[in-house]
Amino acid sequence: MVLQRDGHRSQAVVAFDSDAVAFLRSEAGRHALRQVAGYPLTGATLVSDIASLRTQFGDRVAVLVETVQLRRRAAAKFDDPSDWLFTDEALQQATAAPVAAHRAARLRGARVHDATCSIGSELVALRDTAEQLVGSDIDPVRLAMAANNVGGVDLCRADALRPITRDAVVILDPARRQGGRRRFDPRAYTPALDAVLETYRDRDMVVKCAPGIDFDQVEQLGFAGEIEVTSSGGGVREACLWSSGLTESGVRRRATVLDRGEHITDVEPDDCPVAPAGRWIVDPDGAVVRAGLVRHYAARHGLWQLDRDIAYLSGDRLPDGVRGFEVLEQLAYHERRLRTALAARSVGAVEILVRGIDVDPDALRARLRLRGNERLAVVIARLGSGAASRATAFICRPSW
Repeated sequence: MVLQRDGHRSQAVVAFDSDAVAFLRSEAGRHALRQVAGYPLTGATLVSDIASLRTQFGDRVAVLVETVQLRRRAAAKFDDPSDWLFTDEALQQATAAPVAAHRAARLRGARVHDATCSIGSELVALRDTAEQLVGSDIDPVRLAMAANNVGGVDLCRADALRPITRDAVVILDPARRQGGRRRFDPRAYTPALDAVLETYRDRDMVVKCAPGIDFDQVEQLGFAGEIEVTSSGGGVREACLWSSGLTESGVRRRATVLDRGEHITDVEPDDCPVAPAGRWIVDPDGAVVRAGLVRHYAARHGLWQLDRDIAYLSGDRLPDGVRGFEVLEQLAYHERRLRTALAARSVGAVEILVRGIDVDPDALRARLRLRGNERLAVVIARLGSGAASRATAFICRPSW
């Protein structure tokens, strides 16, 4: 077993094979996993824990420890991963349960083929909504893990670029990591995105991509459907390509905010003015920003932009369920001036939001030398263009 330390945790790097998966699925393996789960396996105890476990499980200790650690990490993505099997890379790319459930709901009643099913994170949601469902993967180890993780679904080994179904909607989740490193060029995915789009150009398909994918590049590869950006738990989770047969007419962009059950598309009005700050400043959800739908969002909620090129919005009331920042004071941004203004308000803790200015919020917070009992927020943005642009700071009270 090789241990890596990244400053936060010790991670066992283990190469799973079919024999290891067979053992983990056996009664002896399940019993061993329950025993290993009783150990802390923290950065401080990992070496001694492994030494103790090796006396009981010998060479099996690596896959046992890795599986227990991965299950603990998986709790952030899955409701109950206590019986699941993972590889490290498969877990990193696995779809979080709320996102998978949302996609499955959009495909309710369809015949679906998950052609890169990996360990089965999509299948477990689709199993409850699809009329018919089949999963396949080229990796025999991940396929064996999927068989453990998702019962009642037909699975087979197949290359995603060699279709084995004819009329089903095809879901694909190309690998975007290799050796633990991200690959940003979609043509470097496995399978490559251009090859995927060509293979299934006449089929209904759904392709999961990294949230930072270049939308223009996707369109240059010939994709002409909808790109949906989805957020959950306060973070942007993915960009998903939906072929034109699976979306509403004319929709090319969609932002879905699962925490609020809200979605907005580019066919909605985007007429919103640019005006000075009102009572509230709103920082739109990351999915709205990433999908390029800030103006559409503003128009829907009666907000306006502080600047045409900055995503901060303002309004005299907050949309329901949206966190906002009530403006208490506006000043030209300068550290010394901001420090003085915060000291006058006895601010001891501050949340800092920045757009359009090269400011590190954590470094700025330290330099402000805050003292006091008040907790406020500072929103900093560059407003205006060219020589007339100005860095502006808003001292605010968060709504919650």
